[in-house]
Amino acid sequence: MAVSRVSLAVLAALVFAIALPAAEAQSFAPAPAPTSDGTSIDQGIAYILMLVALVLTYLIHAADFA
Repeated sequence: MAVSRVSLAVLAALVFAIALPAAEAQSFAPAPAPTSDGTSIDQGIAYILMLVALVLTYLIHAADFA
């Protein structure tokens, strides 16, 4: 009788050890897609640099060093 009680306790412990962590598991939502992959930042920097070059070109030609 003692052996069957011990084996029943071991069996119950194994069932709880397997079933309880699965019951608490959560499925997380996948990570959102990146909103910027860097190309829009690079494009913004390029536009700013072109604007600076345009202003400098205008100022140099407007100075009329001749």
